[in-house]
Amino acid sequence: MAEEKNYIIKVEEGKAATDERPSIGPVYRSCFAENGFPAPIPGMESCWDIFRMSVEKYPNHHMLGHRQIVDGKAGKYVWQTYKQVYDIVMKVGNSIRSCGVEEGGKCGIYGANCPEWIMTMEACNAHGLSCVPLYDTLGAGAVEFIICHAEVSIAFVEEKKIAELFKTFPNSTKYLRTIISFGKVTPEQKAEAEKQGLAIFTWEEFLQLGENKQYDLPIKKKTDICTIMYTSGTTGDPKGVLISNESIITLLAAVDCLLGRVNEELTMNDVYISYLPLAHIFDRVIEELFISHGASIGFWRGDVKLLLEDIGELKPSVFCAVPRVLDRIYSGLQQKISEGGLLKKTLFNVAYSFKFYNMRNGSKHAEASPFSDRIVFSQVKERLGGNLRIILSGAAPLSSHVEEFLRVVACCHVMQGYGLTETCAGTFVSLPHELSMLGTVGPPVPNVDVRLESVPEMGYDALASTPRGEICLKGTTLFSGYFKREDLTKEVMIDGWFHTGDIGEWQPNGSMKVIDRKKNIFKLSQGEYVAVENLENVYGCVSDIESIWVYGNSFECYLVAVVNPNKQALERWAADNGVSGDFETICKDPKAKEYILGELTRTGKEKQLKGFEFIKAVHLDHVPFDMDRDLLTPTFKKKRPQLLKYYQSVIDDMYKSINKPNA
Repeated sequence: MAEEKNYIIKVEEGKAATDERPSIGPVYRSCFAENGFPAPIPGMESCWDIFRMSVEKYPNHHMLGHRQIVDGKAGKYVWQTYKQVYDIVMKVGNSIRSCGVEEGGKCGIYGANCPEWIMTMEACNAHGLSCVPLYDTLGAGAVEFIICHAEVSIAFVEEKKIAELFKTFPNSTKYLRTIISFGKVTPEQKAEAEKQGLAIFTWEEFLQLGENKQYDLPIKKKTDICTIMYTSGTTGDPKGVLISNESIITLLAAVDCLLGRVNEELTMNDVYISYLPLAHIFDRVIEELFISHGASIGFWRGDVKLLLEDIGELKPSVFCAVPRVLDRIYSGLQQKISEGGLLKKTLFNVAYSFKFYNMRNGSKHAEASPFSDRIVFSQVKERLGGNLRIILSGAAPLSSHVEEFLRVVACCHVMQGYGLTETCAGTFVSLPHELSMLGTVGPPVPNVDVRLESVPEMGYDALASTPRGEICLKGTTLFSGYFKREDLTKEVMIDGWFHTGDIGEWQPNGSMKVIDRKKNIFKLSQGEYVAVENLENVYGCVSDIESIWVYGNSFECYLVAVVNPNKQALERWAADNGVSGDFETICKDPKAKEYILGELTRTGKEKQLKGFEFIKAVHLDHVPFDMDRDLLTPTFKKKRPQLLKYYQSVIDDMYKSINKPNA
């Protein structure tokens, strides 16, 4: 095995518990910040400066690209240069100002990623407006709440979302005065908007509004709020996270420092595929990072089934993804391998084992087995465009087996990161060539201090030999508070430390493993505490399931679960075991439930779970947990109260079956 390094340095000792508070672990930061946190580029005071400086440096370089649709078919990417985008941004800004929107105003953007999204965002940056994304993935209720809460006066909207926006009438019209469609506007829509006292324009019409007008750009300060990002949350109304210019430019300096230290600097030749929602902080800061280097951003067509085709055409060098997408890529590759016949399958397995063995012993991925890369894994590389050098996963935990597989076969770095909207996304990230970081989110990015705080009621001790506790963060990248919710800000910001609510475990190499969620804990009737997210991570290793929701309460002494089985795996099992019918029918079969329960039990025994942590009954749902039924947040986190409400009758039936005499 390769010698293990340590990627963190201690900056403050821990503190023992007192009567008032639990113990606190030592404060650590990235070893890349041994001489202090990296400073932003001189002259870069705001997000507008990021774009402005790149326009000056790379005026004729490709900035934004999209695929032209000709006769219903997608063609090549067509590009606008930095200077061309700048000229349009200036028109957009003048037009916004001509509608009476002043510095500090709130501008909503509602819809999927597209060049106009970025242009509108940059116009907000130019004129000191707060960009307020209206969630593309949330219903009219949340959109209405955000418009009214943030007092959004002007909104840019994807053409197909106009009808959704109109559902917020008449409540939203107290604040909303102007609507701009990124596409067309029908006569009926124009009449409806005017009836409500609103002006509505197509993109082209709107650009003409400021044609002969010129507005001075205000002086922007680091502390100015450049965006209010509403987090969906798992309960209650969305919270408006205030993010300043300083948070974003500080993050970019830290990410540049980190990439430089691992020899993976971004350059103007890098290409990024924009498909993760710009309404979330993860994609917003990544695109700002690419803009800061004069790199190119190509937009997908908006259909996840066509994403790989868009990647094949664009040939990006960096691919940021959520685990759902990487799971889909993994499943597709596994299917291709299983269909390839015995010889191909054997060749693949031998090549995989050989390369992984060398990587475990310290070889860099490109040097571990060049022959395997050229003969066996090149097809995977080509399927991902052929130019990928980094895959970055974020927003939710990536399964270790998927991460390991992609690290071997994708012929590029696969890095897993962690962050929240409140921390401006980038807080931890695993590093290239460090296989020991598999299953972790890596060490801190060099812009934050990190400490763990003990959670005694869950048995987590920040001063133990294996330190575990709530992850707490301090640094300039932190948010400026929740908009109009000082009470909620005070709950999570204590003595300058942001309390994430996530439970972490320091690893010997200085990387962080997220093992639990502080709030997702409940007590069973026998008095035992159950950390449900930790259990779901354990049971999630069962290859025949896609997703699992574990439930228990203080009136019962057993745990039950709702499982989304893996369709191919369960259908294969059914064929081998004489169970007939379609996928939905198989899921209802008692034998299938018994089989999945057996697999969960086997995994529980392998992982040495305690008796009360074993699942006693399962329900198999052929329909995956989704946002349409309000069971997941836009970043695919489980909405536990909503899951309980949706599956209440199923839960009741499972407990009845367990509690039956002789059951």
